[in-house]
Amino acid sequence: MPSLCLYFKVHQPYRLKEYSSTDVTVSHYYEDDKANETAINEIADESYLPANKIILSAIEESERRFKVSYSISGVTLELLQRYRPDVIKSFQELMATGCIEILAETYYHSLSSLHSKKEFQRQVENHTAIIKKIFGKYPMVFRNTALIHNNELARSVAGLGFKGILCEGIERILQGRNVNKVYASPNNGDFGLLLRNSTLSDDIAFRFDDRNWSEHPLTADKFAEWIHSHPESAEVINLFMDYETFGTHKKENSGIFDFLKALPAAILSNPSFKFNTPSEALEMYYPKDIYNAPQTISWEDKGKENCVWTENAMQNNTLKKIYHLEKIALRSNSERMINTWGKLQAADYLYHMGEESNSENEKQMNQFNSPQEAYQNYTNIITDFELILINNEINKSKKTSFTTAFGLL
Repeated sequence: MPSLCLYFKVHQPYRLKEYSSTDVTVSHYYEDDKANETAINEIADESYLPANKIILSAIEESERRFKVSYSISGVTLELLQRYRPDVIKSFQELMATGCIEILAETYYHSLSSLHSKKEFQRQVENHTAIIKKIFGKYPMVFRNTALIHNNELARSVAGLGFKGILCEGIERILQGRNVNKVYASPNNGDFGLLLRNSTLSDDIAFRFDDRNWSEHPLTADKFAEWIHSHPESAEVINLFMDYETFGTHKKENSGIFDFLKALPAAILSNPSFKFNTPSEALEMYYPKDIYNAPQTISWEDKGKENCVWTENAMQNNTLKKIYHLEKIALRSNSERMINTWGKLQAADYLYHMGEESNSENEKQMNQFNSPQEAYQNYTNIITDFELILINNEINKSKKTSFTTAFGLL
């Protein structure tokens, strides 16, 4: 009996202030609180709350046969706690049904898995802690930022105690094999890999409201027919997209909420198909084949390593700078400084510096008019932050010298 796994990424970064070179050493606050509040309120009202209401109704109407998984970043949970605790409560109500699974990820939606194993582990541990605090359960399946994945990462994630990981199903790796199966990575036991079916996922996430698409309009019944056309040999069909697809990326007048309302019943109309959470799918289907990814792949894969994050010098320079600050940030022993360093690692800021940052979806999170403008603004902020860290070290050194001289240590 084939399973359908429906996962939603829930992530909103902190919005940065417009920070000029004249602000360096003068202003040390980098967030735009008004923009944060406005963005979270808009997304909560037009996307999260109405979508959660639909999903809760679908779970009840299906007698709990409809199941969904969420990957919610730590910074998003912080923003919701600050501005929209009603959304947190809404997710908790969904969790109480027993039909929801929350996935683990990096706390700040960062690229730490590529640049610092120590920082990656710190963020994952912090994320699992906040998930346990808010939802009462530790996550058991991992989703990396933008589905960044390679064989070494799979071994690291398995070593942290997770039972599986989500990643992109890429044809050059599959070489004709079925994307709708559970795979393993080389030399990593039965640690499971759940591969995103990019075609079916993007039919909803990107093509749904495209009037030039040959399949427009996409109805729940039509989509269910595509799902039901898969043979019984298919194990798990993984659909993964931004939760903001519903109401933000695709507005209510596109029919996206009507689609979401009708989809569960349309899928379940065929008794050979059912919904499962990632943990359930990994328990049901033992990996019988290897998905070998010696080179890094991602959701935004285009055939070379993470080009969406490192396609130009601005992005590469920024990555070098932010992770160059790791040791001095951690030596500060300041929770505030370490958290600021973590927030500045959000992959969104790197994406804004890329040539594709002007897509319609990205414009909703990117206040900058060009990649160059985003880069200069971020560079000013990181310059100020580095100076703060350096001055902190100097002051600590002076204090240590003084207290040592007077026998206070």
